[in-house]
Amino acid sequence: MHLISVNLGRATAVDYTDAPGGRTGIGKYPTPGPVRVDAPGPRGTGGSGLAGDAICDLRHHGGHDQAVYAYAREDLDWWEAELGRELPGGRFGENLTTAGLDVNGALVGERWRVGRELVLEVSAARIPCRTFQGALGEAGWVKRFTRAGRPGAYLRVVEPGEIAPGDPVEVLHRPDHEVTVGFWFRAHTTERDLLPRLLAAGDALSAAAREKARAHLEKYGSDARA
Repeated sequence: MHLISVNLGRATAVDYTDAPGGRTGIGKYPTPGPVRVDAPGPRGTGGSGLAGDAICDLRHHGGHDQAVYAYAREDLDWWEAELGRELPGGRFGENLTTAGLDVNGALVGERWRVGRELVLEVSAARIPCRTFQGALGEAGWVKRFTRAGRPGAYLRVVEPGEIAPGDPVEVLHRPDHEVTVGFWFRAHTTERDLLPRLLAAGDALSAAAREKARAHLEKYGSDARA
């Protein structure tokens, strides 16, 4: 398991985003590194965890629980076959393009060591938005991406460090629960009855995800379909 590429984005003016100033950093490109990765601060003030990586819509992206976004090369290859087009590393806006790692099967709270120093913790799945659709230029992309269930993982920074392409990725810890990235994604999109079961991930869930799961539980109960 290793990094194929470390990808950074620059703030770019586009006509398909609601971000302040009509700018987005979703278009990311591989960099030779090394790249410093630190905890960026809370949502609304902190952006990307990677030095030199732009996040323009701080209302919805960045911060501790979305410090780093990882996507598997294997899933990009699957999408290449589906879309009939080349998808280089960074094309989905991911910071880390990985190889040999089941990103969607990773557990919320799972910890990875990347390179010699950096330790990351899986926090959530990526929810597609209109900016993602606009950047990719695929009609109906939000629905198609959601149906495929290959969201990739957001991660928070536990121990800072520098990374570069080719660095190994080691799974340091896997929690004892069922809440994978894919499970989290389904609970927030197509199978909302799963929301209460996210609470099994405990403090590894973001505060927003815990609140949403508890609200669903209070309103519908653990067995309700809604």
